[in-house]
Amino acid sequence: MGKNFRMTAKTLFGMEDLLADELRKLGASGIEKGRRSVGFEGDTGFMYKANLCCRTAIKILKPIHYFNVFDEDSLYKNIYEMPWENYMDVNGSLAVDATVFSKYFTHSQYVALKTKDAIVDRFRDREGERPNVDLDRPSLRINVHIDRKICTISLDSSGDSLHKRGYKVSSTLAPISEVLAAGMIMMTGWDGQCDFLDPMCGSGTILTEAAMIACNIPPNINRDQFGFETWPDFDVDLYEVIENAALKKIREFRYKIEGFDKDPIAVKKAKENIKNANLDEFILVEQQDFFKTEKERDRPMFLVFNPPYDERLSVSDIDAFYAKIGDTLKQGYPDSQAWLITSNMEALKHLGLKTSKKIKLYNGKLEGRFVRYEMYKGSRKHKS
Repeated sequence: MGKNFRMTAKTLFGMEDLLADELRKLGASGIEKGRRSVGFEGDTGFMYKANLCCRTAIKILKPIHYFNVFDEDSLYKNIYEMPWENYMDVNGSLAVDATVFSKYFTHSQYVALKTKDAIVDRFRDREGERPNVDLDRPSLRINVHIDRKICTISLDSSGDSLHKRGYKVSSTLAPISEVLAAGMIMMTGWDGQCDFLDPMCGSGTILTEAAMIACNIPPNINRDQFGFETWPDFDVDLYEVIENAALKKIREFRYKIEGFDKDPIAVKKAKENIKNANLDEFILVEQQDFFKTEKERDRPMFLVFNPPYDERLSVSDIDAFYAKIGDTLKQGYPDSQAWLITSNMEALKHLGLKTSKKIKLYNGKLEGRFVRYEMYKGSRKHKS
């Protein structure tokens, strides 16, 4: 393998510890947690592996240049002087993403535009022609990060966000991100050691991520392409070695993963997505009203779900809806751990159960809480 270099993995708020642990287990060194990010070291093969195997990463960035920046002229000059011909061909295409936390720059889109101008001007001045801009499928995606006066230029090795696993062909009205779903399951501690149920499964994202965790299937095995595959130095043989090694670590799963939804259209979409992920042998999805169900097997179970918040998906009486969730869990699901995410803190009070854990997370832009309820068989006093 080649020489190690620094990288940055981007993630969601609250997932930093999970991602650091994932990277550590995969073999990264020099791990440093940041805000919605984890810095680490590895070689080119590890960069491929991190993209393929990290469940809680959104992007894997490879920093290639740092400089101080105070105004648009210094930004343009420093980027223009970089050897972009080493990273892409003039016949290729590029896209630029930018984030700024600086008194010198206030608009990330403007920073992205100046960066693009500097790169294409360099090509035009040196070769007489310029690369195109392609925001959807560029041959090189560049990330600009300005923190006060320090500018970091990185190559985006992921391309599209890593939450786009490649298995989702159908989506419901208020879908949950694949990265958020995987992170939530990992936070529960469930790793395939007992039955699993999503009683309001929508398009099946939580179920699909659960099956991949249970079987240790690489989360991004179904992706079309990673950003690094269009780089001039992409080593296809090395990538295939990494991919084959990851696939050899898939394990058996002996329990049940099930999903309910009362909406037949949601059930149909969930089944399509699960089949597209090649996981239909592990997951059963049924059209069921959770409030009319009970646990069928006398053994432990984890429930993880994303009920309506009355935000993107409305419910006529949200307080009564959450009260019914609590009643169903109490009466029908003994010897279970139930976890749900919601941004409706008021409705959560009507659930009528005591939370044993509460974690702050964001579902998109909605601030929410991921909460745990422990449903004991008999009374809690008897259990202890």
